[in-house]
Amino acid sequence: MMDSYVCIDLETTGLDPKRDKIIEIGAVRVERGEIVGEWETFVNPGQKLPERIVELTGIHDGELAGVKPIGEVLPKLLSFLGEHVLLGHSILFDFSFLKKAAVNERLSFEREGIDTLKIARKYLKDLQSRSLGALCKHYEIPHSAHRALGDARATVALYRKLAEAFYEKEEAAGEKSLFRPKPLIYQAKRDTPLTIAQKEQLYKLLDRHKLIVDYKVESLTRSEASRKIDQILAAYGR
Repeated sequence: MMDSYVCIDLETTGLDPKRDKIIEIGAVRVERGEIVGEWETFVNPGQKLPERIVELTGIHDGELAGVKPIGEVLPKLLSFLGEHVLLGHSILFDFSFLKKAAVNERLSFEREGIDTLKIARKYLKDLQSRSLGALCKHYEIPHSAHRALGDARATVALYRKLAEAFYEKEEAAGEKSLFRPKPLIYQAKRDTPLTIAQKEQLYKLLDRHKLIVDYKVESLTRSEASRKIDQILAAYGR
């Protein structure tokens, strides 16, 4: 089985990498089967956190106010990852957010990965849920849920449990074995800044309707600005 990799987990403002943002990153580096390093950081998303995310993670806006945005965090993370295979529970979710962030910074980010969720779905069909929390309960793995480093640590332990139980059986599949890393594919387009016309229109709408918003207009992308304008027009008119 793969015994050198980096297990990564993210907390985000939502499920869509095209519009949602990373707020916390946790990573555990394993070499020759031993944990040799851990890395974690908050990330400033540049927007107010949805209440449901605060409730889920326990992370508050105040904790993110003074931390760096993803563009400044990403080089340090990439250095920690090196060229290692990525491990994760639904790894494509985490990869998609990182790929989007890398593309926005004009950085290359191509990796192979192993997904513990796919393994669990194949071999643990009798469980009511194959969420990370449910699997940790099944295997009696200590777990600090919905915090990035806690989830990454738990996923490393889960991977070992799954390998003990199913690695030899799965190796019969050869190259198709779920314990062998596969290329992670996510097509991401670089965000472009809002236009001068969008900025002027948005400021006019905010002033006209006396609106106070929880985001910085100048930091919006073109698509984000378009959505904000449409939302104001739908709610308040011109």
